[in-house]
Amino acid sequence: MTEATAATGGFSHPALFYRGADEYLGATTSFVRAGLAAGEPVAVAVPGENLRLLRAALGEDADRVHLVDMADAGRNPGRIIPRILRAFADAHTAGGRRARIIGEPVWVGRSGTEYPACLQHEALINHAFAGRPVTILCPYDVRLAPAVLEDAHATHPVVVRDGTEKPSPSYAPEQVVASCNLPLADPPGPDPATFAFDGDLLPDARHFALERALALGLPAGRGDDLALAVAELTTNSVVHGGGSGTLRLWREDGHVVWEVRDRGHIGDPLAGRRPPPPDRPGGRGLLLVHCLSDLVRTHTRPGSTVTRCYLAVGEDGGKLLP
Repeated sequence: MTEATAATGGFSHPALFYRGADEYLGATTSFVRAGLAAGEPVAVAVPGENLRLLRAALGEDADRVHLVDMADAGRNPGRIIPRILRAFADAHTAGGRRARIIGEPVWVGRSGTEYPACLQHEALINHAFAGRPVTILCPYDVRLAPAVLEDAHATHPVVVRDGTEKPSPSYAPEQVVASCNLPLADPPGPDPATFAFDGDLLPDARHFALERALALGLPAGRGDDLALAVAELTTNSVVHGGGSGTLRLWREDGHVVWEVRDRGHIGDPLAGRRPPPPDRPGGRGLLLVHCLSDLVRTHTRPGSTVTRCYLAVGEDGGKLLP
């Protein structure tokens, strides 16, 4: 790929379509080394096997790059912007210094349940980094479904394929964000366990969720994650969502799934995905929920918000199923 995109003054967000390890390594190592040569801080967040390939190909240069296993740190796409991309950019772009990042949030093996969150994430990157001196290169394996590659054109202003960089004629991140805000599918199987709460019942809601989740197979070691996330969401419902809400839990495809419904409306599509200013005491609830959960999906409209969270259960919870 050329350096035209990476050299622009503002934000740059190209998609790299690659075929096989050689093409992947040729483009990504060139991108990394060009950044290092220019004195730019460089981060690489890609899934495990690609991370191992890149580390080996970079040799001693790998020690100068911030390396992250995206399959672990970015398992929930909702935490990639605040915990990986913004964390690195905020720490390295003081005074207008440019940073470059490789971020691969979609890979062969991501499930149909996870993919809408990945798509939403890719669209929101453009809002989260608008005007900032950052280049985020997003690799896409051409073995991915054709619809996924089509979506990449909608979430990236520039696409690189076969070494050629071209503007995307279908770039439309705002439309993608709107299309991801859809009603969530009904839980499978029997009716889920349900608890209606208000401000007086917040402790009861938390105990109810923990008790039911453990009965559904949630490992005891993840009980604190669930209890804290439930406390944050139910408190948000009382404070911002009409004073009350409904909590539901069930098991689905190796995960304990729980959701909170209330009468609030989330108007900011980046809510929970941007670090709050350090001088602001609140505003961390949704961010914490994203950090504690393996997947978060939300449907919001005026007068109604549903936030659904997934936590893996044992070995069969290693990957969400379509």
